[in-house]
Parts: sequence; structure tokens; C-alpha cells
Amino acid sequence: MDSSEQQPVIIIKKKAAGHGGHHGGAWKVAYADFVTAMMALFIVLWLMNTSKPVKEAIAGYFKDPTGHAKKGGSGQAGAGEGVMVGKDDMEQLKDKLQSAMQGLPELKKISDHVQFSVTGEGLRIELLESAKETFFTSGNAVPTKNGQEMLSMLARELSKLPNDIVIEGHTDAKPYASTTYSNWELSADRANAARRLMEATALRPHQVVQVRGFADVNLRVPQKPEDPSNRRVSVIVRYRKPPESPGDPAEAAAGTKGGTPPASHAKGHS
Repeated sequence: MDSSEQQPVIIIKKKAAGHGGHHGGAWKVAYADFVTAMMALFIVLWLMNTSKPVKEAIAGYFKDPTGHAKKGGSGQAGAGEGVMVGKDDMEQLKDKLQSAMQGLPELKKISDHVQFSVTGEGLRIELLESAKETFFTSGNAVPTKNGQEMLSMLARELSKLPNDIVIEGHTDAKPYASTTYSNWELSADRANAARRLMEATALRPHQVVQVRGFADVNLRVPQKPEDPSNRRVSVIVRYRKPPESPGDPAEAAAGTKGGTPPASHAKGHS
């Protein structure tokens, strides 16, 4: 062969030994899937231990991520929306209010005069009078310093909820030295005084849907009609109901705002 004849160039490529088997990249995909599954498990476990309002808020988001639906709320808890307090949550609300009361030294000393009870209407918070005035000055509708502080604390806490509020006034059966002003007027005036103070402090407009004056017809201690604890103002946090469809008869039959019982044969003073 002529040496001047160009020989073909032969290139030998050596393939480096690959990291096959468990040294390959497939394990990364499997590990990522494992981490994702574990994260999903932790989220499910967390949701199982959260409160009902949180579950409802999360469920509402997945049902309507754009927030157009009116069920559940928009997440603006500070504006009284997003967290709905139903029957199952009233005990938790009661504990929260009691803790808030115990955290204020000026209210802790009168905590025995505040009674909480979960009723068919909602959470009832009763501010009970004593032989010495506690929340209102004797015989009129002027809140004492304790009354102002207690009602203001309740207003700040309850304004965070979307629930409607009802305020009631009650008196005992002691004779009232007036022919033009009776227990009916006093009970309604005290309930309205509480409403005005709570609305001025924090309650949203129209959060109070009823103001009731019962005079001495619904005594707390019927066997002792003149017992001081019969004199009380009750703040009721109503259960939250789903919004009614437009034109629903149930919506039209909702409670009347600002209603008070008609005057009757009232007697006594408080």
C-alpha cells in the first residue's frame, strides 16, 4: 500500500461506566413521590384535629377558590366574616370569653357575677347584679365602671364573629316608686344602654338584631322574686345559620330588630 495514501482516521469512543441500578437517577423521582405523599398525610392529620370553622373555611376555598360563593366567608375574620360559630363551637367560644375575662384583673374579681350557658338559641352570657350594684347603678340604666369594662370586652371579642347578637334586660320584682316608669322601661333601657356601649366599642352595624326588655316576668330565681341576681342583662350569641335564598319565607320571618315586649302590669324597681 502506498504510504502516501491517506489512512482513514479511526476514533474509538469509550463509554464511561454508568451508575446503573440504585446509583441511577430513578431514586430521586421515587423519593420525591414519597415526600409528597408524606406531606399530604401530614396535612390530612392536621385537618382532622382542627376546629370546625377552619375545616369549613378550607372546604369553602376548594369549592369556590375565587371567593364568589357566600357560604363560609371571605377569610376576613377581623371583619366578622370567614369564621362561623355554630352549635358545636359555642363551648369553645365560652372558654375563650372566660379566659379573656380572667386575663383582666378588673374583671376577674367580678367573674362570679358572669354566667355562661349554651342554650337552644345560642351562647347566653348573663351579667348578674348583686346586693351592691355591679354592672348598673341602682334603679337606672347607667352602666358602672365594671359594666362598661365587661361590655367593652365582650364587644371586642364578639365583633370578630359573624353571628347575630341579641341583648336582653331583666329586673327583679321590687316595687318601683314611680307611676310613669316601670320595670318594663328599666329593663329595655338597660338592654339598649348595653347595645349602645357595645356598638360604640366594637360591634359591627346591625350585628345586634334584637333588644328585649322582660321586666320581672322571666325571673332567674322564681322562688325568690326580689333576689338581686334577677336583675341582669343577657347578651346572646345566636347560632349561625346558612344564608336563605332570596324571597325565602324563613328570611322574611326573621326576628324584628329593636323589639321589646309590650308594656303590661309591671311592678317593682331594680
